[in-house]
Amino acid sequence: MIDIDNKTSFEVNNTLLQKIAASMTDKDIELVITANDEIRQINKEYRNIDKPTDVLSFPYEEMPMSPLGSIVISYDFVREKATEFKHTQEDEFTLLFIHGLLHLLGYDHETDNGQMREEEERLINAFHLPKSLIVRTQG
Repeated sequence: MIDIDNKTSFEVNNTLLQKIAASMTDKDIELVITANDEIRQINKEYRNIDKPTDVLSFPYEEMPMSPLGSIVISYDFVREKATEFKHTQEDEFTLLFIHGLLHLLGYDHETDNGQMREEEERLINAFHLPKSLIVRTQG
C-alpha cells in the first residue's frame, strides 16, 4: 500500500503507482508530494544540500512488517521536467516515483555498475513510460 501525503494540486494515479510498487515489493511506502521550498528544507536537513531536488528517498530500517520507506517528490520539478521533455506530468511523476522506489530497494546509480539503470529501463518498458532520469542523463 502507498500512503500518500499530497500537499499540492497534482492528481496522483494511485492505481498505476500501486501496480509498479507491487511488482517490486510487498512493503508499504509513504509518498509525499510537495513543492520546492519544502523539499529544499528536507534536502538541507538530511543531506546537507541547500537546494531543491526532484525526488528524495528515505529507506526505513529493515524489520519484520516495517514499511519500505518514504519517497518525497517535488511537484515543481514534475511540472518543469514534463514541459522540458514534452511528456505528461503523470509520466514525469511516475518516472520520479520509480527512481525513488529503486533507491528504497537499495539501488544506487552513483555506485553500482548499471544495475539501477537496467532496472529502471525494465520498468519503463513494462509500464510504457518515456525515458527516465538515469536513461535520459546517461544516454
